[in-house]
Amino acid sequence: MDSSESDESDGSVPIAHVTVGRRHNSTAAAAPRQWIYYAGALVVLSLACFSNVGDCDLVFDDISAIKENKDLRPTQPLWNLLFNDFWGTPMSKENSHKSYRPFTVLTFRWNYALHGLDPFGYHVTNVVLHAINSALVFRMYTIFVPRSGAFVGALLFAVQPIHSEAVTGVVGRCEMLSTMFAILLFLIGTSATVKVWTRNVTMPFLLFLALFSKEQGITITAICAVYEIFCRQQLMWSDVMIGIRDLVREKPKLHPAFGRAAGRLWALGAATIVLLLWRLRIMKGQLPVFTAFDNPASTSTFPTKHLTYIYLLPLNLWLLIFPNPLLCDYTMGAVPLVKSFADPRNLATVLFAFAVAKLSVRALNSNCLEDRCALLMSLSWIVFPFLPASNLFFPVGFVVAERILYMPSVGFCLLVAYGYPRVIRLVTSRQVGLKYIGTLSVTIAVLAFGLRTYVRNGDWKSEHTLFRSGLKVTQANAKIWNNIGHALEKDKNLSAALVFFTSATTAQPDDIGAWNNVGRTLNALNRSVEAEAAFRTAKALLPQPKPGQKYQTRIAPAHLNVFLNLGAIMARNPARLEEADQILRQAISLRSDYVDAYINRGDVLLKMNRTDEAVAVYKKALEFNAENPDVFYNLAIVYLERQDPNTALEFFNKALSVKPDHQLALLNSAVLMGEMKKLEYHGTIEQRLKDVLKTEQNPNAYFQMGLLMMDRSDPVGAEQFFRKTIELKEDHKSALFNIALLLNNRKKQDEALPFLLRLVHDNEDHIKGWILLGDIYINQMKNYTAAEAAYRQVLIVEPDNFQALHNYCVTLVEQNKFAAAETCMGDLAEKMKDDRGYLTTHFKTIFDRLHRRKLIHENDGTVPVFK
Repeated sequence: MDSSESDESDGSVPIAHVTVGRRHNSTAAAAPRQWIYYAGALVVLSLACFSNVGDCDLVFDDISAIKENKDLRPTQPLWNLLFNDFWGTPMSKENSHKSYRPFTVLTFRWNYALHGLDPFGYHVTNVVLHAINSALVFRMYTIFVPRSGAFVGALLFAVQPIHSEAVTGVVGRCEMLSTMFAILLFLIGTSATVKVWTRNVTMPFLLFLALFSKEQGITITAICAVYEIFCRQQLMWSDVMIGIRDLVREKPKLHPAFGRAAGRLWALGAATIVLLLWRLRIMKGQLPVFTAFDNPASTSTFPTKHLTYIYLLPLNLWLLIFPNPLLCDYTMGAVPLVKSFADPRNLATVLFAFAVAKLSVRALNSNCLEDRCALLMSLSWIVFPFLPASNLFFPVGFVVAERILYMPSVGFCLLVAYGYPRVIRLVTSRQVGLKYIGTLSVTIAVLAFGLRTYVRNGDWKSEHTLFRSGLKVTQANAKIWNNIGHALEKDKNLSAALVFFTSATTAQPDDIGAWNNVGRTLNALNRSVEAEAAFRTAKALLPQPKPGQKYQTRIAPAHLNVFLNLGAIMARNPARLEEADQILRQAISLRSDYVDAYINRGDVLLKMNRTDEAVAVYKKALEFNAENPDVFYNLAIVYLERQDPNTALEFFNKALSVKPDHQLALLNSAVLMGEMKKLEYHGTIEQRLKDVLKTEQNPNAYFQMGLLMMDRSDPVGAEQFFRKTIELKEDHKSALFNIALLLNNRKKQDEALPFLLRLVHDNEDHIKGWILLGDIYINQMKNYTAAEAAYRQVLIVEPDNFQALHNYCVTLVEQNKFAAAETCMGDLAEKMKDDRGYLTTHFKTIFDRLHRRKLIHENDGTVPVFK
């Protein structure tokens, strides 16, 4: 705290302030330089401790916040960040988590603009932010404790293993940004050199950034209020109580210090109110929907609910003191519920309450201003930022989350900074030989914490390493089993994924999501009967209506997917389409705005040839979500089936206007435009196919590029794309035929032949393939036996194929199979008897050739001379 404010002009009576921490500097001039040295050391230590983070992938919540978040894409307007949650879902939607962090998402967007989805840049940004915060906390600690203690506290903050999740997990950036802006705000608010107008502008702006980085940033207002009242204005707890009592008097008479405090904090207070009102407005009065699996205590009753909630307080403190073992997910059974007063864990709650009460009493009633400020600020930085996640005011979607302890750890480390020099003085005063005990103990603690942090960072390298590290801590959390299953599913290892999904149902038999995962995996393994049984088990676990009671319940949106999965299995069987329709209508009855159910029901109606109803269902879905690209895509497919390509293209374009990287819309619209044979579409077709190929090596996209090259009369380019198609999909029929056709046209029959042989080997009914093969044999290679076999295969598949029959007759003539040739010619004449032009030209040519060869054969190889 500083002794005066040279620019203060509010007419308040000056107070004699105590300078805490600054007196420990040898000279005022040396202080800035020494601060830089200390800060530099902390930055280097932070960077070293998290130097292995760059090797980590985007895992766990990073997938939803980074990879799947459309708000990071430059095609999405920046304005959306103000109305969407952290994961890109509109705040007005019930399935929104209501986590509102637009500035953090903006920084993700900057990362995406620089290097796309490369994890390295995201991780480096996080590490740099943590290094900055380590330096900032040291600067703040020097206000309240000696520099040696401040440095020890900042060292602990820099290497704290509990920070691994916040720094290594990219989504933890919200914690670091919010903390950084909160500390900067606090430093400006406590500075004696900042002018009034600068403070009144800067503090609200930093509050805006802190809150828009993460919700707990708003708590810095309470921290500043505590500092202003108890430290700057030097009021005691008794003064505050008297002030509160005076408020209810007929003629209130407040202590002048309250007026001075209000004069300094009015801008911050007004900004807090405005920002809170904005936050409430965009939430639309809704709280997020969480399940009992996210936070089991939230659906429990007294005393389980309350005992568990208050037990979580000492559990979080223990993680700060002894951060081992660490866990990425504490939901479900990771922390068993405290179900009775006899549970021994209640002792931890009692001890915690006693310690907090003891510390609070000392902080509020200490006559030493230095002690009072250091302790109050420690408690304030611990308590206020933690309150939003404490479940004490409203339920949250987790039990314990290590990353939310990032800002509270600022207060915890300040408490260590306060206590460290006092403990060292106490120890060394009693034992003269323990002069270096302080340095040794700090070195051991920093090395131990730093090594633990470095090792823990490695767990975040991939989803496999992260979730398997969780299984070493607990096997009672079904979510961890599920997440390993999802990771294996991404690797296409479905059999192994099924094992972990099944283990999840064992760990938590009533886990609807786990049963749903089991069903999906069985379905992918073509075990549809078992899959349907799993889906029905999941469906039976949903809240059921009770006889005689009105059915009212809120089902988590993710759990309703079981209806979609059941409907998909039923829809495979044409005899069960009505049943599939019924199950999807049931899902819609539970949630009238369940857009995915409308989409799937529309698909079922199309299979039932109820096209008009399908269109009506898709349009109903648009009433709930007017910017759903999948609905626009499905409508495009409907109009394709109605032979209305122009309307279909309009809906494809609408889907792409909402989601420019919609893969199916990109590919199918390119196919449609290609079929329209309009030259002006060529540029758009090429760009859309390239957009598809940016995301995946899609063989159909390469094939369409080949067709486009053919339309542009570029056979070389077309051949290259067809070869790439076949490289990705060896049995791609159209690519095999078209490349053979191209090579044949370019007189490269030897190269064309292997493609054709592969084509007809796998597709015995491919008419064009057999005919082209026969043509090569008969015209280029003069292999009439092979050509005969090719045309015979065509006639087996399509007996009325005139071209094949004609050429078949030719092969018989060329092989001197006169009897068979005459029979073939008779069949050919019968089929073409009404085509006088053919009979007098092509047929006559073959007929004359047949008889000429027959005469030669009968005369021992010579042509008879007629006179």
